Amino acid sequence: MADTLNEVRKITPTEYDIHPLIKSRWSPRAFDSKPLSEEDIHILLEAGRWAPSSNNLQPWRIIWGLKGSDTYNRIFDCLAEFNQGWVEGAPALWIGAIKTDMKEGKKENFHALHDLGLFMGNVVNQAESMGIAVHQMAGIDFEKAKKEFGFPDNYHVATATAFGYYGGNPETLSEDLQEEELQTKRERKPQAEFAFNGNFKKD
Repeated sequence: MADTLNEVRKITPTEYDIHPLIKSRWSPRAFDSKPLSEEDIHILLEAGRWAPSSNNLQPWRIIWGLKGSDTYNRIFDCLAEFNQGWVEGAPALWIGAIKTDMKEGKKENFHALHDLGLFMGNVVNQAESMGIAVHQMAGIDFEKAKKEFGFPDNYHVATATAFGYYGGNPETLSEDLQEEELQTKRERKPQAEFAFNGNFKKD
């Protein structure tokens, strides 16, 4: 990660030792002004390309744009108003979509969202190794994006993602988002709440 005056340091209280790339990753909303290059994007896409997928169908489809480009602006226009409020400083945006069917449209691909998640898992870890932060968003107008970028009916726009280097200035955010950005301790549910060596246990 970049060592800047603005960089927020996070504490990740793991129960077991995990890889440093996973432990250090978090999702900022304020990014350093350093731009990303097309090569950076292609490296991230290459990492995602080698993710596993059901039947090796690779159902993910990505639309990407660097800040200042027409594609970036078109992606931005599809985001929810809340996300538009903080994402302007992100050097790159992309949309993640899935092909929802297989076998020439004769069968639904129920695993496509899972596979897009595996793709993004690779992307996130590759980005972290490069000092690049990733903030994934559900807040996107799916139908608007689908129409804007010409996806056929058997595709679904699932998410949007912002990319940029760590070290952005939290003061560029609204007060409520500044508070969230500056929280030092990360939190997750304990394993006992989601993993069971036997039957499912209701919350």
